[in-house]
Amino acid sequence: MLETTADPRRRIHATDGRGEAVRVTPAIVAAVAAGNAIEYFDFLAYAIFAIFIGKAYFPADSALNSLLVSLAVFGVGFLTRPIGGALFGIIGDVVGRRSALLWTLGLIALGSLGIALTPSYASIGLLAPIVVVACRLLQGLALGGEMGPSSAFLIEIAPPHRRGLYQGWQLASQGLGIALAGGAGLVISEILSPQELHAWGWRIPFVLSALLVPLMALLRRAMPETAVAHPPRGTASESSGLGVGAGIFAAATVVIAGGAVTAYLGLYMTTYALHTLKMPVQVALAATLVVGVVLFVFAMLAGAMCDRYGRRALMVWPRLLSVVLLVPAFEWLVRAPNALTLFSVSAGIAIINALSGGASLIAIPELFPPRTRSRGTGMIYALGVALFGGTAQFVATWLLHATHQATAPAWYVAGISLIAAIAALFLPETRGALPEHRDAGPGAPERRR
Repeated sequence: MLETTADPRRRIHATDGRGEAVRVTPAIVAAVAAGNAIEYFDFLAYAIFAIFIGKAYFPADSALNSLLVSLAVFGVGFLTRPIGGALFGIIGDVVGRRSALLWTLGLIALGSLGIALTPSYASIGLLAPIVVVACRLLQGLALGGEMGPSSAFLIEIAPPHRRGLYQGWQLASQGLGIALAGGAGLVISEILSPQELHAWGWRIPFVLSALLVPLMALLRRAMPETAVAHPPRGTASESSGLGVGAGIFAAATVVIAGGAVTAYLGLYMTTYALHTLKMPVQVALAATLVVGVVLFVFAMLAGAMCDRYGRRALMVWPRLLSVVLLVPAFEWLVRAPNALTLFSVSAGIAIINALSGGASLIAIPELFPPRTRSRGTGMIYALGVALFGGTAQFVATWLLHATHQATAPAWYVAGISLIAAIAALFLPETRGALPEHRDAGPGAPERRR
């Protein structure tokens, strides 16, 4: 069984709502991971079915313009993520991690169900895209609020020497959500005809996810609350805002932005295969399944490696590797557009994202003291993803047609990855530093460099 430490000197502990300490079981970790997976399934199903959604809600004078508008609306969902990160981060810090996570689960289900049930533009005209945009904003609000409380919870229930492994479930659960979305798309495309898929089949994943939300809510209601005992008055945590300097905050945001661009390039591979490489629908959707499975496996590996070797090296080296390999990988894919090359390149992108992105999602929550960990993590993640992740697929599609170079998305991601690697060098090494003690002031603990 997974256990929390019982050291009474620690001010962070898991409680059952009555203030009683509880044993942390695999089911408790599963409640966070499963709920997170469902939320990412909901949010990313839009990206996978962007071409079909564009035709349903955003008719245009060409398939390209319809796709661009659809991807722009995908990016709209990122506008509210910083708001969600701040709002639910505060709820997570003040009211509790569990309460915040229950709210985010309900909101993303409401947004997804709205997309699934909204009639097409042909049926209700301009009202259709307005409703879809509103639903995307709601989804973005919820998903932006998910990262902070869930990361804080996983960090706080973990033994100090296993924080990387526990927090590894954060990105691994995203991989699970991606794999489920890709798998659902693949199955639906196999069962339905192309006409049925374009007409209504793309709505099925949104309905299925909404049906699973009540189960996820029951799991989360059974979670203990990781509470912060009242800190001594006059400590650094009460007087210095979020508890980290502006430079660290900015560097961490750039690191997250680099991971977001890489992550959404991986998800873009389905659209890239369909729109640019003209590959079969089933092969293109299978690429998303590959990304999800690889991300799940290597995110857990990244967590274990972070516990053994530290966070910062893993944030930097895979990102530099992507700078060197991404463009040649895309050139190979363009010269030989088949299932093997598509799956290989997609898997490579997912491995880089899992290792470097997974390490950053472990290190960043550890930068903050307990009383601001939820909102600090949520704000950095939401800002980084909103600034670059939400526009990544739109920019990639625009670059393809502006430059007439099929490798243009790889150049874009390689450049962002280099900037993110440099930013990671400015973050401290947090392995071995007990974040619970950072409320004691800047001298405690000593952080490895």
